[in-house]
Amino acid sequence: MKFYSRILGTGSYLPERIVTNKDLEEIIDTTDEWIFERTGIRQRHMVSEGESCSDLAVAAAQAALAAAGVEPGEIDLIVLATTTPDQIFPSTACIIQPRLGIQGIPAFDVQAVCTGFVYALSIADKFVRTGSAKRALVIGADTMSRLLDWQDRSTCVLFADGAGAVVLGASEEPGIISTHISADGAYKDLLQVPKGVGGGQTDADPYLEMRGNEVFRMAVNTLGRIVDETLEANGLDKSAIDWLVPHQANIRIIQATARKLDLPMEQVVVTVGDHGNTSAASIPLALDTAIRDGRIKRGETLIMEAFGGGFTWGSALVRY
Repeated sequence: MKFYSRILGTGSYLPERIVTNKDLEEIIDTTDEWIFERTGIRQRHMVSEGESCSDLAVAAAQAALAAAGVEPGEIDLIVLATTTPDQIFPSTACIIQPRLGIQGIPAFDVQAVCTGFVYALSIADKFVRTGSAKRALVIGADTMSRLLDWQDRSTCVLFADGAGAVVLGASEEPGIISTHISADGAYKDLLQVPKGVGGGQTDADPYLEMRGNEVFRMAVNTLGRIVDETLEANGLDKSAIDWLVPHQANIRIIQATARKLDLPMEQVVVTVGDHGNTSAASIPLALDTAIRDGRIKRGETLIMEAFGGGFTWGSALVRY
C-alpha cells in the first residue's frame, strides 16, 4: 500500500511581549509610517529575558498535538527548523523531547533560515511516505530578536520571534502532494550572521547582516519561479490553488508572489503586519492562524513557499 502524509493538526505560539513601530521610534531613528510603507509591519512579538527558543517550540508543539488529537507517545519523529537554537548542542529538538514527554525516537534540527519549515516538512514527509514514521512533529521556531543589530535600522525593524508546528500522519490519500527545496550558497554574503564557533569567530555578539535591496530582488524572482515549477510538476493550473501561505518577510514580496499566481489578496494568508518576520516560524504561524480562524478548510489546496539565507528556497503543495 502506498502511503502519503497529511496534516492532522497545527499549533503556534507567540511571546507575550509586543513591540510596536511606535515603541521602536523611541530607540532607533525610524517612524511607524516608514516601517509600514516598506514592510507592512505594524508590530512584532519578542521574547523576554529568560525565554528561549525551546520554550516557544514546546508551546507550539503542544497546541498542534492537541489539535491533532495525538498523544505525545504516538509521535515517532521530531524535525525542528531553527536558526536560533538554545545551545550549540544538543539540538533544540532533543531539548524539547523530554519536555513533551517523548522518548526514544529520532529528533533533530534543520537549519535553512526562513525556508527552514519547508525543509523540515519535506524531510518529515519523506519519512512518512517511506514508512519510517507514522506520526511526525514538524516545528519551526526562532528567536530572531537575539540576532539583531539595533544600530542597523533597516534590518532590525523586520525580524521577530515565534513558533509554529504541524503534526503529520500517514494517510492513503495525498495531503502533502509535493515538496520542492533548493539552495545556492553563492549568495551567502547577501543575508548572513557572519560569526560562528566553527570559524573561530567567537569574540563578538553575532549580528544578522542583510543587503536588503538585493535580497528583495532575488526573493521576488525566485518565489515567482518556485510557484510555476511547483504547479508544473503536478500538472496543475493556477486556478487549482485555493490559498497561498507564504513566508511572511515583507508585504511587497507577498503581493508580488500573489500576482504571479493571479490570486487576489483575499486568498493569501498575511500575518506579517502583526508577526513581523519570524524566520522558520513564519509559515506554520500563518497556517495555524488561518486554520483556526476558519479561512482554510479541509479539502482545500494550498501552496506554501519561502526564501531565506543561504540562499535557500522551497515550496510545498498541500491538500489540507
